[in-house]
Amino acid sequence: MTTNWLVTGAGGMLGRDVLTELAADRGADVTGLTRHQLDITDRAAVRAAVDGHRVVVNCAAWTDVDAAERAEEAATAVNGTGVRHLARACADSGAVLLHVSTDYVFPGDAEDPYAEGAPTAPVNAYGRSKLAGERAVAELLPDTGYTVRTAWLYGTHGRDFVTTMLELARRRETIEVVADQHGQPTWSRALARQLAALGRAALARRAPAGVYHGTATGRTTWYGLARETFRLGGLDPERILPVGSVAFPRPARRPAFGVLGHDGWPRTGVPPQPRWDAQLPEALNTPAFAALAAAARTSG
Repeated sequence: MTTNWLVTGAGGMLGRDVLTELAADRGADVTGLTRHQLDITDRAAVRAAVDGHRVVVNCAAWTDVDAAERAEEAATAVNGTGVRHLARACADSGAVLLHVSTDYVFPGDAEDPYAEGAPTAPVNAYGRSKLAGERAVAELLPDTGYTVRTAWLYGTHGRDFVTTMLELARRRETIEVVADQHGQPTWSRALARQLAALGRAALARRAPAGVYHGTATGRTTWYGLARETFRLGGLDPERILPVGSVAFPRPARRPAFGVLGHDGWPRTGVPPQPRWDAQLPEALNTPAFAALAAAARTSG
C-alpha cells in the first residue's frame, strides 16, 4: 500500500535530505514543496497542499536567529502561525504531522540534558517563535502530532558550521571558535532517517504523539566540533583556537547549554541517533564534504 507524504520546506538542508531518505521507500509517494511553492503562512494554500496526504513532515521554518531578534513578528508568522495552519489542516484531514523544532525553546542554563518534558523558557525571539509552533501542534493534534526538536544541524545542502570550518581552512591559518556553548552536532541525513522511521511508526500506531529529541547523542562544544572536523578532514586541529562567546557578540542571545535527552524514543521502536562523533565521520565521507576537505588540504 502506498502512503502519501508531504514535505514542506523541501528546498532546505533538512528537507532535501528527507526527500532523499523517503525516495528509498517504495511504499512512499512523496510530494516536496519548497518555500517558493508553499508559503505556510497562507492558510488556504496549506489546506490545499495537505489534502490527500497521510504524513506531513514540516521542514519549513524561519531559521535566521539574529534576524528573528529584529523581526519577531515575521519569524512567529512562519514558526508559529504557519505551523498552526499545518496542524489545523492535518487535524481536518486526519494526517500525521511531524514538526521540526529546536533546543532554543530551553533557556540553556541546565547542567544535565533537557528531558522532552522539561520546562521551556526561550531566551530569544527565535526560540519564542518556535515554541509557538510546538504549542499549536500539541493543542490541535494531541493524538497525531509529533514535535521533533533538533540542534546544531549540518549537512551538504545549505550553510552550516562544518561547511564553514572547511571553507575557512582554505583562507585562514588559525580560526577562533567558541568553546563555552555545549550541544549535540547533528547530521541532517541522520535526522532525516529518524523522521522517516518515526513517520512509519506513527502510521503503524506504534509511536505515541508528543515531543521527541532528534539530536545526536553525546555532547561537545563548537570548539570540539571544529577540532574533530579538522582532524577527520586531514587538517591540523591545533589551528583551531578556543574563545568565549563574548568574542562574537550577536543580536540574539544563544543558550549556553543545548544538550537534549532522548528518553522518549524507546516508546516508538525508533532508536536514538548515533553519537555525534560517529555521525561526523560518515558525513565527511560523503562526496560534498570530502571535496571541501580535499580543497582545504591542497590550499595549505
